[in-house]
Parts: sequence; C-alpha cells; structure tokens
Amino acid sequence: MVRVGRAAAARKLASAAVYGGGGLSLLGASLYGVLRAEATVARKAIGHIDGRVPDATGWYGRGRPGPAIKIALLGDSSAAGYGVDTVEQTPGALLGSGVASRADRRVHLGAFCLSGAKSSDLVGQVRAALPTEPDLAVILIGANDVTHRMLPSESVRHLSEAVRRLRDAGVAVVVGTCPDLGTVRPIPQPLRQVARRWSRRLAAGQTIAVVEAGGRSVSLGSILGPEFDAAPAVLFGPDRFHPSAAGYASLVSVLVPSALAALGLGPDDEEAPRSHRGEGLRPISKAAVHAARNPGTELGGTEVAGSSRGPGGRWVMQMRRTWQTLTDAEAPDPDESESSAAVER
Repeated sequence: MVRVGRAAAARKLASAAVYGGGGLSLLGASLYGVLRAEATVARKAIGHIDGRVPDATGWYGRGRPGPAIKIALLGDSSAAGYGVDTVEQTPGALLGSGVASRADRRVHLGAFCLSGAKSSDLVGQVRAALPTEPDLAVILIGANDVTHRMLPSESVRHLSEAVRRLRDAGVAVVVGTCPDLGTVRPIPQPLRQVARRWSRRLAAGQTIAVVEAGGRSVSLGSILGPEFDAAPAVLFGPDRFHPSAAGYASLVSVLVPSALAALGLGPDDEEAPRSHRGEGLRPISKAAVHAARNPGTELGGTEVAGSSRGPGGRWVMQMRRTWQTLTDAEAPDPDESESSAAVER
C-alpha cells in the first residue's frame, strides 16, 4: 500500500505540472511550511567556496576520428562542478572525456550550466544550447529548487518544457534527477529527513515528466546518497553540500553509460534488459519511485505490442547500466575549428 501511495503521488505531481495545478496538497501545507524554514537553515549552514568555476566547454578526444559528437551540459552547480580546482575535475570534462574514450570519437562539449540555477533557468540554457546543434543534452537540476522552496509541480513543469523543446529539435536528452538531500550534514535533524522525502518525491516526479517528454532519466541519489553519507570527508567538498572532485567523478560514472545509450553507442550486451540486475518492463509511476530510491537506475519510454501505455500508465524500460570508472579526464581544447566538425558530420 505504501508503494502504491508513493507511485500515485509521483504520478499526480507530474500531472499537476503538465496539466496545471499547484501540487502543494501532495506534500501538505504544513510540510511545505517546515521546508521553508528548513531551506533558510540550510542556506545559512552551507559554506561558501570562493573562486570561479572552471569552464569545461571545448573539444575532447584528441586524435580520435570523427564525426564529432556534440554534447550540451545544462543545469546547476552539480553540472558546472562548483568547488573543484581544475577544469579536468569538472563534470563536463569528465563527461566529454568519458564519452570520447568509450565511443572512440571526438566530442565537443558546451557547458551552459550555471551555479545556483533552478529548473526555471533551463529555458535560457536551452535557448543558448540549441544553436550549437547538439546531438545530446545532459541536464542536472533540482537541488536548488528544494533549498529555494520552489513548488515541486513548478520544478517538474519547467523541466518537462525544457526536455520537450530539446526533443522537438531532435536532441537526445539524459536527465540526472534531484539528488537525495537527506545526507547533507548542515541540515539538522529532523528537518534532514523532510529534505529526503521532498527530494525523492521531486526526483520521482522529474522522472515521469522526463520520460513523458521523450527523454531518459537517471536517478542520482548516489551524488548525496549512502556512499556519500558513509564517506563525507572524501565525497563532499569543503562546503559540505557540493561534491568533491571524487564525488563528481562518481556522479559522471553513472551518467556516461546512459549518455552512450542515448547516442546509440552503448555496448551490445546492455541493449536487452537483464532480469538478474532488476532490469525490465515497468509502468512508469512505480518505476519512478523505485528509481528515486535506487541510484543509477535509468528509465526510458518503450512500447508493448505497439502501444506506449498500459493499465499502469506509460511503459518504460528500467535499466541498471554498468557504471564506468573515470580516470585522467582531459582539459578541453578550445582551438579546434567548429567548421571541421561540420564537414565531418
């Protein structure tokens, strides 16, 4: 009954975002009031890191053949790499290097993400990214929506619109959903548990909206999940909120396999679901709740007997792709001519 209730809540949250409605009743006015107070406490407790975030925009895969793959990285500080010292440590450099290495192709990555961004800022990022004609957009968003008290239905609506606009332009989309904020140490208990509930509910709603809009979702509870909670000194940065360099590497190791799959460049042995890994056909609402609680779960829309929907709603394929260990990311090369890539394409 609990699982059914959570699935129904996630489905209602996504529906409220897509078809209208505030969505406040899904969490309750009293819980929302608590979270408003929690957000204020968290923003004051989380430290501040001085310095500019390195720009990961540029070319990766030196010496590899074309045609080049173009990737647009959108989202907030978790996409930008807030808190790291060098560009090689940023998620963008790790993503560009990882895709180039495993696809054996040159990659141009454009970093349109911005520290402090919320889902409402995606409209401007998408507008800036589309003229570059990316093959793939990777979006990381949601944590600031929670700490800035944005209603979940509003967050989901903005994300859904961004994914639809990208898909209408022929861009493949992979979205890393809101991380589990229940392990952020500066947030005191019992408010930290409320943050966990809120962020997981938002992640489930994001998942449904992303798949309905034609994208793939990947749950990122691992960015602030159990392994981060067990080793905060290693996997959190000095502000105790953003990941460290090792934490960003762990994050991108989850994203690279789904990025390759979205580009049609994944390994052959991961094309079909494997039941022993918990992969297979699921109704979207139940799969979304499962994904929010199980980091690294990828969901994408599929069809059964020619139909995209069943009794439980949209059909999805639930996958658990092999995470890629990332080492020796490149610094981006800003000098390679965009026109040479266009000729190869």
